[in-house]
Amino acid sequence: MHEPNDIQPENLEDEEQFALLVSELADRIQAGEELDFESICKEHTEYSEELREIWGTLVITDAVAAGVRETPSKSSSFPSDGSWPQPAISTLPFVIGDYRLEELIGQGGMGVVYRAYQTSLKRTVAVKMISGQRPESEENRKRFFAEAEANARLEHSGIVPVYEVQEWQGHPFFSMQFIPGQTLSQKLKSGPVTQRRAVEILICVCRAIGFAHRNGVLHRDIKPSNILLDEQDQVRIMDFGLAKFADSGDSLTRTGAVVGTPSYMSPEQASGHGNLVGPASDIYSLGAVLYHLLTGRPPFIAESPMQLAIKILEHEPPLPRLLEPTIDRDLEMIVQRTIQKPPDLRYETADDLADELERFLRNEPIRAQGGTLAQVAARWFRETHHAAVLENWGLLWMWHSAVLFIVCVATEALAWAGVTSRLTYSGLWVLGLGTWAAVFWALRRRMGPVTFVERQIAHVWGASLLAIAALDPLEWLMGLEPLKLSPILGVVGASVFFVKAGILSGQFYVQAFALVSTSLLMAIFPDFAHIIFGFVAGLGFFLPGLKYYRRRARAQSLDQKEK
Repeated sequence: MHEPNDIQPENLEDEEQFALLVSELADRIQAGEELDFESICKEHTEYSEELREIWGTLVITDAVAAGVRETPSKSSSFPSDGSWPQPAISTLPFVIGDYRLEELIGQGGMGVVYRAYQTSLKRTVAVKMISGQRPESEENRKRFFAEAEANARLEHSGIVPVYEVQEWQGHPFFSMQFIPGQTLSQKLKSGPVTQRRAVEILICVCRAIGFAHRNGVLHRDIKPSNILLDEQDQVRIMDFGLAKFADSGDSLTRTGAVVGTPSYMSPEQASGHGNLVGPASDIYSLGAVLYHLLTGRPPFIAESPMQLAIKILEHEPPLPRLLEPTIDRDLEMIVQRTIQKPPDLRYETADDLADELERFLRNEPIRAQGGTLAQVAARWFRETHHAAVLENWGLLWMWHSAVLFIVCVATEALAWAGVTSRLTYSGLWVLGLGTWAAVFWALRRRMGPVTFVERQIAHVWGASLLAIAALDPLEWLMGLEPLKLSPILGVVGASVFFVKAGILSGQFYVQAFALVSTSLLMAIFPDFAHIIFGFVAGLGFFLPGLKYYRRRARAQSLDQKEK
């Protein structure tokens, strides 16, 4: 794993310019400016790859800091400096239309909430408005109204209902049911809940979120402070301020933006890949809340926002039983399945998670005890977030497969012709492939800056060339005929793909296994050894090269259409 400060351009002048750019972007994000990540990459093409590597960490760091900045005061009195939502509201009580705002009761990422009295219907309600700490841009207004629309779609006993949506002096607001009680985060401050009660609470939340998903609404900000326990200890989910409609292509979030509360957000949310956020992201957050209920802390904690960002994207959380040994093993399995980093390894729906938790309460066998073959395969063969760099290599890998196959065919042809000169074979493999490696990286650099991960792969490739170059001297020292150690080529190639599988994509385990098998075939059929190796190794590069070349072409086509 690399640290974010390893992701830098290669010369000092570029490093300084890149550092200035990152500093400027960080300041703009902290100031609340909405940034279009793809436009920034197009504007600074020379740093596009570095920005793609560091962007998720950069934005999530601000999200963590923003969470600290927006933590509401325990006092219900209105701040004397007027820093709360609307500048026109200076004192409480304050009347807006049919509502008399009486007390500030909460503040979240999108707005502030008041306890209010609705004069016409003579009832106490909650009124939510856009926070004054956020500019009332058109995008924020759309997102605010999206929350009201999301709530209006959802008539469920576990979801706080919206009554009315209005505007006051150009400022949008909506009223909703006022429910006396406390949030789950407040309850946790007063002491832990029992294991059984934690499960009962989460079942209720899962049923409400499952209902929202079936009605095309994603919550995207499930956390203890958005889960309300009323005076009868009934569970309600609230604050759909970051909601997204699953049936809409407009998520109101630009590419590269991070939405949600970092400690409970899924890796796909944290990375800023909004197109990957779906019901499975809410399921991860449900698992993170259950983890907190059982262990007394979120899955990830860190001393700094940067460290938290890295942990969410790169690390696995501690096993719940390491933090609280009394947790039932079956319940730990449920939590672990829910917070898997690959979305396809989690429960398919929130209702499935609720059903699983109910089986646990009934002491019935849980499904998390055994994973299906497909789930195990998905875990081992999934892509890492570094796999995106392969889009830069697609065409080059297809050329590399051709070069490798030609060298292998030429080697076999020379052997069939009776050539025994070691220098001839060394020149073909060491000088030939070495020259192609230089051309390969020159072509890659023309496409843009080389990332840290690509430099790692380059070192692995360089090590393989050194191993190949050592075969001829070893044959000479051991008194062997030329090409007698050629089956080792398969082992060297397998080692390279094994490393790539860990860094880039588990799919490369297939190539690693194929090349190990190839080394055995080369030993059994020495007269065709290089033809066999060239064919298998060539396919090992050509097929993924074609895959990522097509992916890059599709991405470029979409960019052209957006223009």
